[in-house]
Amino acid sequence: MTDMDNEPTEEERKAWRAELEQLRQEHRDLDAAIEALLHLGGMDRIQIQRLKKRKLVLRDRMTFLGDQLTPDISA
Repeated sequence: MTDMDNEPTEEERKAWRAELEQLRQEHRDLDAAIEALLHLGGMDRIQIQRLKKRKLVLRDRMTFLGDQLTPDISA
């Protein structure tokens, strides 16, 4: 972040956007994995719970990154 106004540099914003896209893809992949496990019928509840917990962690990080990328317009 630049010292003058605590705004992220363009390099930081680019890295955050790339991370956000990667997290979105992983989140979609987890959705598909959970659906597949549910449709198999041999429901491994522990595995499903782990995947759901991972999705929550990803969602928290995606929210954080989204907030970082959204300009603060309170002035």
